[in-house]
Amino acid sequence: MKSVLALLQFCTSLPLGRPVDFEHFARRSYLYPIAGYVIGGIAAGIAYWIASPTIGAAVALAAVLALSGCNHFDGLLDFGDGLMAHGSREKRISAMTDRTTGAGAVAAGIVVTLIAFAGLQSAAPLWAAILIAEVCAKVAMSYLTTLGVPFREGIHSYLHGFARPWFLVPATLLALPLFLLPLPGVKIALALAAAAVIAALMIFLARHLFGGVNGDVVGAANEITRAGVLLILALL
Repeated sequence: MKSVLALLQFCTSLPLGRPVDFEHFARRSYLYPIAGYVIGGIAAGIAYWIASPTIGAAVALAAVLALSGCNHFDGLLDFGDGLMAHGSREKRISAMTDRTTGAGAVAAGIVVTLIAFAGLQSAAPLWAAILIAEVCAKVAMSYLTTLGVPFREGIHSYLHGFARPWFLVPATLLALPLFLLPLPGVKIALALAAAAVIAALMIFLARHLFGGVNGDVVGAANEITRAGVLLILALL
């Protein structure tokens, strides 16, 4: 339970009492999907009572951002700056890790949020879609934590140091309860496949642009995976 509590203290803004030693979660980063069930479950519970798909989608997305403290969204903005920067690898890293917010960050935030919003309001049932997307997003984070070689010291390098290749298995198994939701199994399977593909693409892109992965890349993967999964659920 200490590992789960440390995970939720790291991934959410919920008031969970005195901080638990972060190492409890670091040694079990395959537990990421549990945070997806908590965040997505609360957002789903709120959206369930909203009849309008447009308002329901807006409120659900606002809920997941608020519940996560916008930490992963901040990673998306930083990643956007690094992605749009011109020049050497060092300049891209500098753009991603500095304290300023550039046009790349704004563009990344707008594009990913618009895709997530459009996908969520078109997916049915909306409450199930946000839950699936949030769990898949956390599966992607677990994959990047396990496989993403860090290029600098930080939270990601600390978590990666404890991760083992077999972490991919329990992280994936923790997503299997999603198949109990009232959606065709093929949709959920494709959503999980999308999480794996996006994680692989993020690792490839990060290695090419920055020489490895950091916490910003992992956070960006959470936001991009959520949007990608919602888009798939809407289009199928």
